[in-house]
Amino acid sequence: MATGGATPLIALDATAVDTETTGLDSARARIVALGAVGISRGKVADERTLDLLVNPGEPIPGAAARIHGITDDRVRDANGFPAAFGRLLEFAGSSVLVGYSIGYDLAVFDRECRRAGLPFDKPRSLCVRLLTRLVDPDLPDHSLETIAAWLGVDIVGRHSALGDARAAAQIFVRLLPALRGQGIRTLGEAETACLDLSDELARGHQAGWVEPVTRPAPPAFSAIDPYAYRHRIADLMSHPVVTMKPATTLEEGIGRMVDRKISAILVAESGETGGPVADYGIVTERDVVRRIAAEGRQALTVPIGTIAGRPLASIRANAFVYRAVGRMDRLKIRHLAVRDDSGRLVGIVTARDLLALRAGSAIALDDTIATAGDPAAMAAAWATLPDVAQSLLAEDIEARTVADIVSEELCGLTKRACELAEEAMAEEGRGPPPGPYAVLVLGSAGRGESLLAPDQDNAIVFEQGAEGGREDIWFGELGARLASILDIAGVPFCKGGVMAMNPQFRGGRARWRERVDTWISRSRPEDLLNVDIFFDLKPVHGDHALGTELLDYAFERGTAEPAFAKLLGDQVQPESPFNLFGGLRLDEGRLDLKMHALFPIVSTARLLAIRHGIRARSTHDRLEGLIRLGIGGDSDLRAMIEGHALVIAVLLVQQSRDLHSGVRVSNRVEIARLRPEQRSQLKDIVQRMQGVPELIRSLMFA
Repeated sequence: MATGGATPLIALDATAVDTETTGLDSARARIVALGAVGISRGKVADERTLDLLVNPGEPIPGAAARIHGITDDRVRDANGFPAAFGRLLEFAGSSVLVGYSIGYDLAVFDRECRRAGLPFDKPRSLCVRLLTRLVDPDLPDHSLETIAAWLGVDIVGRHSALGDARAAAQIFVRLLPALRGQGIRTLGEAETACLDLSDELARGHQAGWVEPVTRPAPPAFSAIDPYAYRHRIADLMSHPVVTMKPATTLEEGIGRMVDRKISAILVAESGETGGPVADYGIVTERDVVRRIAAEGRQALTVPIGTIAGRPLASIRANAFVYRAVGRMDRLKIRHLAVRDDSGRLVGIVTARDLLALRAGSAIALDDTIATAGDPAAMAAAWATLPDVAQSLLAEDIEARTVADIVSEELCGLTKRACELAEEAMAEEGRGPPPGPYAVLVLGSAGRGESLLAPDQDNAIVFEQGAEGGREDIWFGELGARLASILDIAGVPFCKGGVMAMNPQFRGGRARWRERVDTWISRSRPEDLLNVDIFFDLKPVHGDHALGTELLDYAFERGTAEPAFAKLLGDQVQPESPFNLFGGLRLDEGRLDLKMHALFPIVSTARLLAIRHGIRARSTHDRLEGLIRLGIGGDSDLRAMIEGHALVIAVLLVQQSRDLHSGVRVSNRVEIARLRPEQRSQLKDIVQRMQGVPELIRSLMFA
């Protein structure tokens, strides 16, 4: 992954560096030692080190030698700076440099390069002294010793280049959780925050140091082939799948392949499509060739069940094509079974299908999240989304499709986080899950409308178990670990507490039904906080049927009780952003589009869908459902559909830009940077939202 402002600090590949020199004046100092240590995915790579003595070409002052212990005799046979610097460049590559007061080291590098006639391109860098100031400005001092003691880092080899580089690396890693707690998660956010420490930077400038960080800027986005992001597996899969019983001979299987002109057959006791994917194996052309090559003609009498490959790799029918490309590449296979949301076989997709339709497709997203081994790897995969979103929008992919892709990745991230949490609990002796359960995503991810700054909205439903009982305690621990992994991976804790780690967002099947009944039959307006996003739920892990059944029950109850939808509607009271002269009131040139446009549109579509029994998840499909039922004026609802698409597009572009620029990502858009027609359209949709309460009242009983 290319390093940019959106790269999470936890996913950063970096190199901690330090120098020992002939003095403290960066304009005159010569390097006598170089040390470097690798940092990868939130860990110090102790096996990757560089430790070089450097001949400065002039005597080493005694005062300097007494500090670092490097004398003229020790460097007499060492290489000079050009060779040593070449070794450092080779070692660090394009990684970000990390160091303590690294502005000094960069200044020395710059002047040494000038003396040697070498080019010096200032690398991207971070200073652990400045990062510590961000986390705790009230430390007694910010010396390396004080910072190390505060963080529990033992400095081994103080005033040696390698020892101090290793200390800087360890400090950086120890700072990551504290920086995350301050909302500083990405490289760009760290750079921007450090640049705000004007007093520290001024002291460095006065000393002649190079500025230790660089102002982040959005990269130039590369073109991307949109095919794999526009189409889903169901669009190109083959179905029904040719399926044969295990007792069928290989010769019969080959005959079927030839007749049907296919490269694989599936094997199951039923001999039919439609069963659980786990019931099937696969026999491919390559399997056939290998078996015949090994056994000759007698292989033709072998039952195909004995050579069928298991387990059968599969993918959801509703997944985007890019996911299949990535999964085939990761698993080094040419066939994927296709399953529906309940896990039943519905088709098959082959590499030939993909290549025939779009040879050479540029796939920027892959299947990394599904196999990420830790939160840092998940964070690295998640960080590719801003570039992909920006590129797809530039290719005129619909904004709601891009948001759906982001949602797919968020759902995948949640699923993988839960798998890792389960594995960790098993390793610690807590046992397997005490019964069937489903992890649900709520809100925008469930609707397929996630943007680039989501927080966590999740819940757990388990088959049975009382509140506070054995099952609830186990799933509470699972929820806590799920939340922690997602937070590290780049999806922060929900400020409203909508997470399965909290008791009100987990429970047995019976307990959830009780909650639904309470919301719908006995709720007061103040009790409905976060209830609405429950109706966007989507199962992403475990027994999906538990989640689907719960959503069915909630919709049936909600549709049957008009008073419930009315209470939800009473919460939609958009605040006017207009001043007395009809202009928009902006905050630092920005307007909160979630508050003034997105929330009213989404909420209106949701509550009217509940009221009128429209079982759709996305805002677009809910509004289209209302139109098909003849509920409301077509022009009003069409304006909402168009406004929703525009708001999502504008927010995705703004959030991608902010992520790369190190600006804290939000739902606030820089109005002045929009095209004139966009400004006009946004102003119109925001104005329309002022009439939403009346629209809801008129359509509630239409």
